[in-house]
Amino acid sequence: MNRRFSSPTRWLRLSLDEYVDRMKAGWIGQMVGVGWGGPTEFRYTGAIIPEQEIPAWRPEMVNQFWQDDLYVEMTFLRTLERYGLGVNIRQAGIDFANSRYPLWHANRQGRENLRRGIAPPDSGHPQFNPHADDIDYQIEADFSGLIAPGIPQAAIDLGEVFGRLMNYGDGVYGGQFVGGMYASAFFEKEPVKIVEAGLQCIPSRSQYAEAVRDVLRWYRQYPQDWQRTWQLVEQKYNRNPDYRRFSCTWGDFNIDAKLNGAYIVMGLLYGQGDIERTIMISTRCGQDSDCNPSNAAGVLFTTIGYSRLPERFKSHLDTRASFAHSDYTFEKLIDVCVKLARQAVVRYGGRVERDGNGREVWQIPVKPPRPSRLVQSWVPEPPSGVRYSPREMARIGELPWAHALAKSFEEWAPGWSLHHCGEDMDPGLRPEWNGRKNVFMTHPLNRQTPCVIARTVEIPADRNVLLRLTVGHHPGGDWTLVVRASGEELLRQTVGEKTARNGWLDVTVDLSRYAGQNVLIELLNEPNGWSWEAGYWAKIDLETR
Repeated sequence: MNRRFSSPTRWLRLSLDEYVDRMKAGWIGQMVGVGWGGPTEFRYTGAIIPEQEIPAWRPEMVNQFWQDDLYVEMTFLRTLERYGLGVNIRQAGIDFANSRYPLWHANRQGRENLRRGIAPPDSGHPQFNPHADDIDYQIEADFSGLIAPGIPQAAIDLGEVFGRLMNYGDGVYGGQFVGGMYASAFFEKEPVKIVEAGLQCIPSRSQYAEAVRDVLRWYRQYPQDWQRTWQLVEQKYNRNPDYRRFSCTWGDFNIDAKLNGAYIVMGLLYGQGDIERTIMISTRCGQDSDCNPSNAAGVLFTTIGYSRLPERFKSHLDTRASFAHSDYTFEKLIDVCVKLARQAVVRYGGRVERDGNGREVWQIPVKPPRPSRLVQSWVPEPPSGVRYSPREMARIGELPWAHALAKSFEEWAPGWSLHHCGEDMDPGLRPEWNGRKNVFMTHPLNRQTPCVIARTVEIPADRNVLLRLTVGHHPGGDWTLVVRASGEELLRQTVGEKTARNGWLDVTVDLSRYAGQNVLIELLNEPNGWSWEAGYWAKIDLETR
């Protein structure tokens, strides 16, 4: 007679106090990493950042509440808070579609797809999203492990809900890998074991898994020489087209999830538990050099815990500040994560108990993770053809972002209207910008479509009319100001460091030639590249003499 014997379940024990201590540290780690690496982002692509280019840490740098690495996570957490861990992917997509913050690459295309009615998971499918293997879900997947202590399957499952909104294949696996590392970091301190735990959460035959295994192997071969490993990663995952089959083709940078994921792993392995060294290495690897140290530091800080963090990384944290585009303060974020983590413990077979002293303790069963099925962006499966229903579409854009922005602009500049304004860089009214008050910021819709400010004006037959503008630019970029009257181009002027004094340019255009006519005046914020293309408007006046 054959009998099957199952091995007894192994349990992990985690007190609520210890969970909060580590989870809180994980969030701070993200903020420290993105803040420290931020000044170097995409400045070095295919090159190691010189050590002297890394800024010195200052305690006030921790307050990175405005970073996209973080505010997208707040949307996901709010969805989970409202609907629970069993939320369906269609509802997650509706909530993401209704977000109003600036996005880039896979996030932006995924959200545009959702707003057009392409429901998830097709919103992240390569047929509709050319950025499907980009880094996007990877940089915003930290939440999935921070609410799943010792529960890697939860991080995998959350990736199938939220990661599929904008990514596919390796783009999703990067986030599941990161989430799996966080889930492990509540109970494991050894970086190699944490990385191996994350590796168990993704398909073994994926190129992402191959990249992680390569870094582990090269680390063992060259344990004291991270730059040697960087060279090997560079040759295989940046320069070899076989590993860039679905990489983004914008610019000369590489925002592919697996390359940047390799840099996360390098920071953790070669950092060997040291905070500064971990962040420095992940940052100095280059490319997306704020997101990568953010992931690495978040995982590492989770292993350390808030109570054991050096004061310089937490002393200036503003716990009452809200994350951009969210009602969550840091304190509220911690409360929401506790609520969701309790749900995860019970949902995945654990128990919430009290010890002899009445303290809350979680018993968590150890279960091997079941990775998602292997798919690859360069040979994708056919899209599922799912679309949002008319009733669902009615719930998207209940207060359209563009409408709200246009209304705000009309209040700022009565008589003028705003058209084709893009969402990058968070356009809108700035109470103060570069020494000027009440400045309105605009941004081109895309690389081909300028933002347009328009007004129809009756030019008196017997008076001179002058259009007077004061416009500014972002310190990191420039843009082209175009003035048109009834379709005729009257001015084309670069607004940038070489033309603007102290960041501002005064412009006067004489409209007297149109005396006695009704004229459509158009002011264009036109891109002349695709880097910090925002237009800052301090004055738009029509002066009649």
